[in-house]
Amino acid sequence: MFRSRAKDEKAQDADKAPVNFSKQPRDPQAPKGRPTPKRSQAQSQRRSVANTSMTRKEAAKRQREERRSALERQRQALASGDERYLPARDKGPVRRFARDFIDSRFNIAEFFLPMAVVILVLSMVRVPALQNIALLLWLVVIVLIVLDSFVTGFRLKKQLAERFAGENRRGAVAYALMRSLQMRRLRLPKPQVKRGERP
Repeated sequence: MFRSRAKDEKAQDADKAPVNFSKQPRDPQAPKGRPTPKRSQAQSQRRSVANTSMTRKEAAKRQREERRSALERQRQALASGDERYLPARDKGPVRRFARDFIDSRFNIAEFFLPMAVVILVLSMVRVPALQNIALLLWLVVIVLIVLDSFVTGFRLKKQLAERFAGENRRGAVAYALMRSLQMRRLRLPKPQVKRGERP
């Protein structure tokens, strides 16, 4: 009723102007080509956009599936030795060489579990002579494992220093010695070299 004629004409021009979806920057003085929506309309539009996105339950489900597929890839990589999907502690040429170095030789430590079972059985027999033998065997096995681990660690450290002079070798010897404690067929990643084969 009391609106000016100029404002009415501007509103009609804005309704008739074509909507421009181009990515070019718009002149701030030019009309936008559409009326400004009311606050209630803008809020309802934002809510509808938010509702169309994933719910928290769907996001959690998708995350679980991604984690499951990543673990499956990692399990297959541990079996095949595929470097791309190995866990971070097993990745890299230094760790691969350390694994191959251990897998290529006999280690006394890998026979620790079977020997421990035998010694445990002997110590449970109620014959004093057998119990003394079991005790002596424990001592011999532990000394042999310590000596073998010392020699293996020294040789591995030397070869790593020769082959990977500029790379990070931190923790590789401890990683290799922990691997030597496992029986060969139970090691993960699976051994990629045969015994006696040079890594």
